[in-house]
Amino acid sequence: MERPGAADMSSVIAVLNAGSSSFKFSLFAVEGEQLAVVARGQAEGLYTSPRFVAKDAGGAVLEEKAWGEGAKLGHEGALEHLVGFLRNRLAGHRLAGVGHRVVHGGLEYAAPTLLDAGVVAALERYVPLAPLHQPHNLTPIRVLLERQPQLSQVACFDTAFHRGQPAVAQAFALPKSITDRGVLRYGFHGLSYEYVAGVLPRHDEGAARGRAVVAHLGNGSSMCALAGGRSAASTMGFTAADGLPMGTRCGNLDPGVVLYLIDELGMDTRAVEKLIYQQSGLLGVSGLSSDMRTLLASTLPGAKAAVDLYVYRIGRELGSLAAAIGGLDALVFTAGIGENSAEVRERVCRDAAWLGIELDPAANERGGPCITTPGSRTRAWVIPTNEELMIARHTRRVLAGRPSEVPA
Repeated sequence: MERPGAADMSSVIAVLNAGSSSFKFSLFAVEGEQLAVVARGQAEGLYTSPRFVAKDAGGAVLEEKAWGEGAKLGHEGALEHLVGFLRNRLAGHRLAGVGHRVVHGGLEYAAPTLLDAGVVAALERYVPLAPLHQPHNLTPIRVLLERQPQLSQVACFDTAFHRGQPAVAQAFALPKSITDRGVLRYGFHGLSYEYVAGVLPRHDEGAARGRAVVAHLGNGSSMCALAGGRSAASTMGFTAADGLPMGTRCGNLDPGVVLYLIDELGMDTRAVEKLIYQQSGLLGVSGLSSDMRTLLASTLPGAKAAVDLYVYRIGRELGSLAAAIGGLDALVFTAGIGENSAEVRERVCRDAAWLGIELDPAANERGGPCITTPGSRTRAWVIPTNEELMIARHTRRVLAGRPSEVPA
């Protein structure tokens, strides 16, 4: 992507978040110490009906293209199209590097890391721990290493923010020989929690210095207890299937259930994996949908049961996390459901009245940012997350040779 005179061009950092048949991207112009969005968009349906759309910072469409039903563009073709878009539409900018969201960094990677073939090979070991995400996170990295070997790429890990948790918060009660192999509670959504921890002082300085629980509620859902802005405990564990029920993931599950599925129902490991990752959660309980909006609009008993279980589990985990940090100064809602569902926020806050949360219904309907009354002993906030900006910041630091701010 380098051109003659590139040193005189303004630099752009691209951020990629790849899924199984799609990827989202954001482009940030580096303006001194600031990062400004230049464009964002996505490529989707890469193996069935590919479509690419890019918009500027104001939401105006810069480019849109569809390849038609049955076309198979794949990740490689979509990335080639993105590179072409950069060349043609962003003249005057130099692509300084690409930051990638990688879900699992294991014990080895506790900070954003410059990527090469050796690092990618090491990260492949964590595919069994994050089968819905890790393989797809690594696909565009491999493609760009092959096609654009001169382009710097940085991996930013969803597990990294939690690596500073106390050892007791990361441990399972298993023999040391197994624990020493890396069977620990890693926690996920760390990029989201890191961003929220960074902006919380603007909203609630006392909670930022003290005790807060952040609820990242979306298709993937988890919660994290922050003590002084650092991760102290989280609901997700060894894999991203633990903790809260999610769109299609079951959340917390007695391991005896897995043994029952194998011994009594004759399910093999791949069938169990599919059940707990793709057929459970809101979708499995409701029998209708994994989308909270659909469930809240439905009158079917299964939909109500799914929402009730989701809210109940949030309340259970909130009490556990508050106990882990010795109390609660603030509860923060973020991500798709947390930022947009006033009904879920209301139900969670009502159930958490015992923790000193007194909801302001009008503020909640407006979306906050503060959704509790002035007299509420514990405050509740709605703070939009920005994982892409967090990745861009980390990428800029790595490319500049600066130490990461993620606790090792």
